[in-house]
Amino acid sequence: MGEACFYHLTQAPLETTLPMLLDRARAAGWRVLVRTSSDARADWLDQKLWLGPDDGFLPHGRAGGPFDADQPVLLAAGGGNPTGAGCLMAVDGADVSPQEVTKADRVCILFDGNDPDAVNTARGQWKALTAAGCAAQYWSQDSGRWQKKAEHAGASGEA
Repeated sequence: MGEACFYHLTQAPLETTLPMLLDRARAAGWRVLVRTSSDARADWLDQKLWLGPDDGFLPHGRAGGPFDADQPVLLAAGGGNPTGAGCLMAVDGADVSPQEVTKADRVCILFDGNDPDAVNTARGQWKALTAAGCAAQYWSQDSGRWQKKAEHAGASGEA
């Protein structure tokens, strides 16, 4: 059973934090689906990932192409998991279901701490997922480095 990790972005923007988390997920051996709330946002992330440092190239693709199943990191708008990725990263308030959390190795929910609507959406996601029995962690970078601020054990009682 997976867990949902909430990342409250306050010091570094999404385009800086996402590649770091993608590198960690890839190092764990996971395929990753990055779920956005719109095609325009997925296109924006695609551009940001391509513009990264040469020594930090992150192979990825946009959903809807002929090689989706081959992508180690797939950017998609909306629901579903076409590659069966073990790690789902949801940005911009993209929906995540409790079933997806239990099926995945890890679900990461990244939200902009400077946007009150994004914070409220993340709070709602935390409440819904933990009420459904999902294990969850809340991470904040308020101090300049990532610190775990809260944890919910989930239905199994494991932390």
